[in-house]
Amino acid sequence: MTLTTLGLELPTDPRWVNIAEMNIGDILIDHAYCEQKAASSCISLIVQYSDKEALVETLTPVVAEEWGHFQRVLKELRRRNIPLGRQRKDEYVNQLRSRLRRPVGDQNEQLMDNLLINALIEARSCERFKLLSENIADEGLQKFYRELMISEAGHYRNFIELAETYLPAERVRARWKEFLAVEADIMANLEVRGDRMH
Repeated sequence: MTLTTLGLELPTDPRWVNIAEMNIGDILIDHAYCEQKAASSCISLIVQYSDKEALVETLTPVVAEEWGHFQRVLKELRRRNIPLGRQRKDEYVNQLRSRLRRPVGDQNEQLMDNLLINALIEARSCERFKLLSENIADEGLQKFYRELMISEAGHYRNFIELAETYLPAERVRARWKEFLAVEADIMANLEVRGDRMH
């Protein structure tokens, strides 16, 4: 799994994984909420676009997978006697949504943007899971994050393919390039924090 296969333009700051390993409890808490929000986001898409059969069929199992990941992260927290605690502000996702949200207009264009924002979040999560799987000392967590990395890569593809189901592929690719440039700018300016998954 590389930046090229995920399309990301800017790699994670190499300091992040070392800081994250020193704060693995905080990372697991933030990760749990990321999985919960991913499941909720898919449910919202299904509700909002319930007339889109391919979307409903594709995202329904993704909801179950993301919720399963949430449960797995909770299990890791329990194993370490770490309480879930309160949800933290996700500056990365908030910036993506504020900078890439399209004004109300064509429904298919809005759908494409919603799908691509989800694809972008999955791609960055996948890259971070890869870093954790390859660089932390805890062998159990190495395996855990490798498994989740593979799953998130599949979800990333689901969102891209769904966008291309409802809009021409060249339109999706052009918009995706815009998204990647914005995401790279956000990543370049975000503080490197060991208590956040993104």
